[in-house]
Amino acid sequence: MTPHGSVSTPKFMPVGTLGSVKGVSSSQLANTGAEMILANTFHLLLQPGERVVEGAGGLHGFMGWKSPILTDSGGFQVFSLSKLNSIDDQGVSFRNPRNGSKILLTPERAIEIQMALGSDIAMAFDQCPPYPSTELEVQEASNRTHYWLQKCVEAHKKENQALFGIVQGGCFPHLRKESAKIVSSFDLPGIAIGGVSVGEPVEQIHEIVRYVSPFLPTHLPKYLMGIGTLREMAIAVANGIDLFDCVIPTRLGRHGTALVRDERWNLRNASFRNDHSPLDPTCICETCSSHSRSYLHHLIRSEELLGLTLLSIHNISNLIRFSNAMRYAIRDGCFSEDFAPWEKDSSARHTW
Repeated sequence: MTPHGSVSTPKFMPVGTLGSVKGVSSSQLANTGAEMILANTFHLLLQPGERVVEGAGGLHGFMGWKSPILTDSGGFQVFSLSKLNSIDDQGVSFRNPRNGSKILLTPERAIEIQMALGSDIAMAFDQCPPYPSTELEVQEASNRTHYWLQKCVEAHKKENQALFGIVQGGCFPHLRKESAKIVSSFDLPGIAIGGVSVGEPVEQIHEIVRYVSPFLPTHLPKYLMGIGTLREMAIAVANGIDLFDCVIPTRLGRHGTALVRDERWNLRNASFRNDHSPLDPTCICETCSSHSRSYLHHLIRSEELLGLTLLSIHNISNLIRFSNAMRYAIRDGCFSEDFAPWEKDSSARHTW
């Protein structure tokens, strides 16, 4: 339960980096079944600035979203903009990619921004090492993440905002175990596994999740950061993960690709030109309920913005529908039959 409502898990969270899930309005997003979205501390700091958002009543008022919001801390941007920054124990110094000005982002500053944004869940500031990195580099990043977590806990003063810690450790099992135990010791209301989907083979993601999960508190919500493909979510849920986020559904939508159950369809293909059936007859989203494959093909080929919006709405709905199906399977005691086969067989299929 959060100040803006409850979140049923497992659940996929759409990414609204700048307070906007790209191409989709808040009302359209609510109709997909989304219960919580993710926004980005780093990017909102650069534009429009956290004080502008705070003046609008926080992110909820600023973007007209009534349900829960999770804000990441900017740690991933430290990784993705590594050529623009320098890191030490104080924090990260970097050049603003918009205007070149110098900015220092510290753990305390990351928490200050998230408190001003008014999210329901704030993430601790962490250092996400790239792949591949040496064991020494990953050890240093993990140590700094743990040091910064202490600083975040001390700086966090917003009673109606939960703070989650982040487990790091790269692909080194003993470092992951150490990080899981240290982060868990802070007894925060939730915990995340970070530092995945940063270039490593997908099977290593599964190995990390399988190894780390037994060291995480069973009673806390567990968030696997940056993951949003069906097999990866199914394997993670089989190992106790509750929350996911990824830019995949809107990024694919903007490129004319639809997620139809566990397949990807390029709507530019001529085979859809005269296909007047719904995109996915089993889906009840706005796109599938009102528009044909032929119409979507026409919109995409004509470069109409509506086509990108409609595909993004469907793609988000598809991932939320999948996460809901996993929840129902857990409730009904058939998860191991319907979804766990992906744990051993990458070609497994199911009837969600």
